[in-house]
Amino acid sequence: MVYTTRLARGGRERGDGAGNAFETLLAVRGITQKNGKPFKPTTRGRIERFWQTLKNHLRAHPAASITELQHTLDAFRDYYNTARLHRALGCKTPRFAYELIPKATPTRPDDPDIWRVRYDTIDNDGKITLRHHGRLFHIGVGRAHTRTEIICLVHNVDATIITLNTGEVLAEFILDPTKNYQRENG
Repeated sequence: MVYTTRLARGGRERGDGAGNAFETLLAVRGITQKNGKPFKPTTRGRIERFWQTLKNHLRAHPAASITELQHTLDAFRDYYNTARLHRALGCKTPRFAYELIPKATPTRPDDPDIWRVRYDTIDNDGKITLRHHGRLFHIGVGRAHTRTEIICLVHNVDATIITLNTGEVLAEFILDPTKNYQRENG
């Protein structure tokens, strides 16, 4: 759930564009997230092969301490990337092949006006919890709305709480980063 809400209620598969903070950050930076499918080893074959090579190297060079292990790992990394010739690369090193290709860089979307959509249920104390810009906020909607299923729309520092069933706006907030508990504005 830290990396993807694809399979969760309110996740990307619903078609509503909702995602967690990590997915939103990637979208803002113009990065397309791709996740491997469970039980599909062909999508992870290269990294699985790498782990096998690393495990064999560590078995051949046992370490007696963490410092020695770090030294062994550093030496393996340097050898693997800069000295070891690879048949699939025309007997070139991975570093040589890496330096040949142009590097992709993240690009900001044309429209920085991104809304975050979150589905939740108001707790018994009349509040919801929202993570925004790496901080956890407790948003007081009111005990009268306990157990109400809601949609929380977040845009920059503005948050709007809407009932899921009727679409009624329950509360609007301007998030104050200096306070953990947010009361309704106005």
